[in-house]
Amino acid sequence: MSNKQGISAIANEVIGDVQKEAVALIIDAENLAKETLKEAKDQADQEYQSILNQTNLKIEAEKRKIASVTEVDMRNRLLQAKEVLVDSAFEKALIKLKAFVNTKDYRDYLLNSIENNARKIRQKNLVLQVNAKDKGWLTQNMLDTLNKKLKCEIELSNETENYLGGCKIQTADSKIIYDGTLDSRLQEFKPLLRIEVAKILFGERD
Repeated sequence: MSNKQGISAIANEVIGDVQKEAVALIIDAENLAKETLKEAKDQADQEYQSILNQTNLKIEAEKRKIASVTEVDMRNRLLQAKEVLVDSAFEKALIKLKAFVNTKDYRDYLLNSIENNARKIRQKNLVLQVNAKDKGWLTQNMLDTLNKKLKCEIELSNETENYLGGCKIQTADSKIIYDGTLDSRLQEFKPLLRIEVAKILFGERD
């Protein structure tokens, strides 16, 4: 083999080695690029999923908040509607009560109320107070009849108050006072009456 051929053979071998190394480097670079790309994609997927989860949590929280606000708003509106209807029922009852105090039945009611309230106090000397309108028709003869029946002395007070009807009875020393006015009794039974009205209007049982 001539020197020229020997140099050519060595050159070819070197070129072959360089080509092999270049191919290996290219393959490694491709593999690294693929791995880097895969890792980047995986990281991007994780970040996307994390963002998606956080977004879903925020959406659910907003849904619950809206639902809660809506529920509270509906409950408040229902309570307001109940109050309007209950108050309307009381207004109608009050109108009927005002009409009742102008009837003969009311006069019988007042006399019975005076008698019953006087019996509850169980004292001999009592002072009776009624409103100005009732004082106009309640005569001393009527009181004398009650006095004989109850065996006590009921004196009609000169003072009057502006209440719907009924009466107040007290002992002469004012130590015992019984408020039997219609206004007082209405306020006394108002909580119970509101429950009954709500049952009638809304079918509530509790």
